[in-house]
Amino acid sequence: MPSGQGPSQRQLLFEPNISINGLINEGTVPFFLGRLQDVRDSGQDMLMELNTNGGDADAARRIAHEIRLFRRHSGRNAYCVGKTNVYSAGVTVFAAFPKPCRFLTEDAVLLVHERRMETNITLNGPMKSCIQIIREQLALLETAEQLEKEGFTELVAGSTLSPDELYRRATKNCYIHAREALELGIVAGVLR
Repeated sequence: MPSGQGPSQRQLLFEPNISINGLINEGTVPFFLGRLQDVRDSGQDMLMELNTNGGDADAARRIAHEIRLFRRHSGRNAYCVGKTNVYSAGVTVFAAFPKPCRFLTEDAVLLVHERRMETNITLNGPMKSCIQIIREQLALLETAEQLEKEGFTELVAGSTLSPDELYRRATKNCYIHAREALELGIVAGVLR
């Protein structure tokens, strides 16, 4: 693919050099890193296909970070096509691509929601110890919220949707269909 010229619709739809299909989990990270190394070795632009019902937020953050590093240091472009479902943790990965390099298929839906956490806290012991446990959990929640807001900001950069509006919508499980994503300016195009 010549430098400075973007991929064709056919290449975007049918010739990905990295595909993530399924839940994002700890095993997805080494899988992704292996495919990314192949892309680096080939000298090609990254053409990613993404179809996921979500998964592990921290694994998605790691993948997104690697995408940003590839874009920053490889001298090549990175494109992503979200197909059918780009839910939850998948949106974190999708947002790592700049708007001009993000596409959805016509059937695709983004699901943006607040990060979820399930934990039990047992307080048993001296008050200082119990207070410390609560402080640690609060710090974890505040950090997760900050990371989430950074991801929302990245997703809506260059769109008509503000990070605050997306955050408000995310508190109610925000489903954004491909056509709406295009109208809002979240993606560069809808592919058929």
